[in-house]
Amino acid sequence: MSTAPTSTTAPANEPPESSRSVPGRVWRGTVLLVLGRVWGSACTLLTWFLLSRHLAQDDFGRFTFYLAVFMLLDTLADFGTGQVAVQRTAHDEERVPEVLAAARRLRFLLGSLGVVLVGGGAFVLGERGAIWILLASLYPVTHVCELSTLVFRNRIAWGIPVAVRAFAAALSLSIVLVLRAQGDLEPSHYVLGIAAGSATANFVLHAVSKKHLPQRAPHSIDVRGLFLAALPLGVASLCQQAYFYVDNLFVRPICGEAELGRYNTGVRVMSYGIMVAIYATQAALPWFARAHQKKELHHAVTKLTPPLFAAASFVLGAAWPWAGAILGLFHPDFASAAPSLRWLLLATATVYAGAGLMTALVAAGERKSILAIAVVGLAINLALNAWLVPTQGITGAGLATFATELAVALGASIALVRVGASPWSGARAWSWLGGPIAFAVAAFVSSAVRAG
Repeated sequence: MSTAPTSTTAPANEPPESSRSVPGRVWRGTVLLVLGRVWGSACTLLTWFLLSRHLAQDDFGRFTFYLAVFMLLDTLADFGTGQVAVQRTAHDEERVPEVLAAARRLRFLLGSLGVVLVGGGAFVLGERGAIWILLASLYPVTHVCELSTLVFRNRIAWGIPVAVRAFAAALSLSIVLVLRAQGDLEPSHYVLGIAAGSATANFVLHAVSKKHLPQRAPHSIDVRGLFLAALPLGVASLCQQAYFYVDNLFVRPICGEAELGRYNTGVRVMSYGIMVAIYATQAALPWFARAHQKKELHHAVTKLTPPLFAAASFVLGAAWPWAGAILGLFHPDFASAAPSLRWLLLATATVYAGAGLMTALVAAGERKSILAIAVVGLAINLALNAWLVPTQGITGAGLATFATELAVALGASIALVRVGASPWSGARAWSWLGGPIAFAVAAFVSSAVRAG
């Protein structure tokens, strides 16, 4: 007998879900996800700090390059299947066995493709530590197991997944500490250690989720249908990750691996900065999907996104004058990358506007729009990096990232207008101005404090 809930309505102790107010479960889910990410970020920051001072700067740059590649592998293995699974089952849990079976097969195939591309490519290109890179490239295949957390995502119940991810972060850090204590100076060993911790989490997530899933066998397994549904989202996700990390392909050969390490430290700061935007919209996706069914998606978007945008912009504006000091915490030489981090802080603020808009498009099933926005964003990013990095170095890479995120946010807002879910309509349209105003005020005050 299945232990999964029989409906996707709010639990008995929750008030009826409304699209005009953010459900408590969305905020609780966001808080749990952010707390988990704070713990994970603390572990990663410690890893980053220790290795930035333990490895030679070129080797540290190579380490950050490998991590960027594995972020792309994660996206390839997922390929939009997680979002499609939520979209198809958030309001119809009877479809869970069929959707899960198809998604698992698709993830296995795509994860295996990643092994061939990256693990095999390391040997073809003669990368140092190729065997360890190959072993690490097996990790994204374990995202097959992670799909079992669908039952928790649909309930917006993130306690167990967050606890397991926190354990994985601690495990990865422990492996790094052991390697460093032994005086290991090979960056690929550290990449493999981090991958091992993440893979362990995926196995544990499946084990703890399995008992909550429907126990019946799927009536049919439509891999092709799910692939076609996920294709626009998958390509869009790859484009999104690519325009976040593709600048590595320009910075590494043009500026060198040492400069790449400094730039990627700023990118890491940005990745921490956007975590509330990512997790709030991730937690809100089932709510957005149900709001779309009720023709009230625009209310849900404008209720959630502008306040997050304004709050984040205030914090990021306050950090703007301190960019060099923030980077200097990792290594004194990294402070020279402050101009690039300032552009990345602007990009981070823009993500808080764009993430909610893009998630709303996912909830509305606007896959073609998502794909078009992502492809255009990647094209803009490639063009700007090719133009700016040779002349401005990593500062140009940061500027390219900001311009790309701005284009994505504008594209998403235009697409929502076209489907009748305009984020600019209604009495709350003015609230979008809170972001730019908050950033400017905070930057001005923080600059005065720093000067004083």
